[in-house]
Amino acid sequence: MLALLQEEPGADVVESALDDAEMSSVNVSEVLQKAERHGIDTEGLENDLEALGVRLHAFDIRDAREAADLWLVTRASGLSLGDRACLALAQRLGGVAITTDSRWAELDGMDIPVEIVR
Repeated sequence: MLALLQEEPGADVVESALDDAEMSSVNVSEVLQKAERHGIDTEGLENDLEALGVRLHAFDIRDAREAADLWLVTRASGLSLGDRACLALAQRLGGVAITTDSRWAELDGMDIPVEIVR
């Protein structure tokens, strides 16, 4: 989402996936924080995301457990809680996690599909 907001490489891939996207509230918080750090006005951004077709999900206890369990698989790559929240939601929904972070290509021992967009 940040790639799209900041018009970075991979933004076109993110934009094309929006109408069928799912997003954890943890990742929404991360986007809001990082966007504000770059001077992007985030007032109503969550409403804009929903209007674009993005379905927002609360980070619940199932996701918390899965994100914690994923730490063992992802710790060598240094993935953050936000990264693992994304992966946990993709796992729960049976979807694909989309990222611009090339470190995700190093992940072994995980059965969650990942698409790296740049």
